[in-house]
Amino acid sequence: MTRASLDKLPSDVAQMFDEVAAKYDLTNDVLSLGQDRWWRRATVRAVGAQPGETVLDIAAGTGTSSEPFADAGVNVVPGDFSLGMLKVGRRRRPDLGFTAADAMRLPFADGSFDAVTMSFGLRNVSDPLGALVEFHRVTRPGGRLVVCEFSQPVSPPVRGVYLNYLIRALPAIARRVSSDPESYVYLAESIREWPDQRELARYLEAAGWGDVSWRNLTGGIVALHRAVKD
Repeated sequence: MTRASLDKLPSDVAQMFDEVAAKYDLTNDVLSLGQDRWWRRATVRAVGAQPGETVLDIAAGTGTSSEPFADAGVNVVPGDFSLGMLKVGRRRRPDLGFTAADAMRLPFADGSFDAVTMSFGLRNVSDPLGALVEFHRVTRPGGRLVVCEFSQPVSPPVRGVYLNYLIRALPAIARRVSSDPESYVYLAESIREWPDQRELARYLEAAGWGDVSWRNLTGGIVALHRAVKD
């Protein structure tokens, strides 16, 4: 797997997310035509966390993806490498334990979590395989991983429309609603260069995860990959 570094270094990516934090959730709603809310609900269901379990929500941003877990009585730790995102999240939900965390060097002991989940963040990690290995380390035996990420539409006509949207419409819309529209040009390019469902499944297996499967959402625009630590 290769990461589309484009013109951004990892530190630049963190700064990029700091700059878009204030309007991040609103921009995502607009750019996804509201689909991001459904994708996140599907992710919560795939994790299947029960009250009393402990879940690491890495790349949690402002905590939108963490809130459903907390509201259901799950012990959730929202982690992110963007201090700007964490600041906005703490202001929104001071009851959540927002933690500064680099996906490739997690500040947690081995076997700390019943489940790890990451939504729309793996593309922005400089070493995705290394991050998947880290997620495996901090998950207890029998625990699970759920990765929600943009993927490749399975229908050629849908793929053509989607790529046209990424190239033309998304940057134009971002200029109207985002505090840093150029960041969304980078994000669109990273989506285009991200591998398909099967290749990501192979990397999960290479990182030590077992029982790997995936489910397409919105025709494969997004895929949910689920795996278990043996």
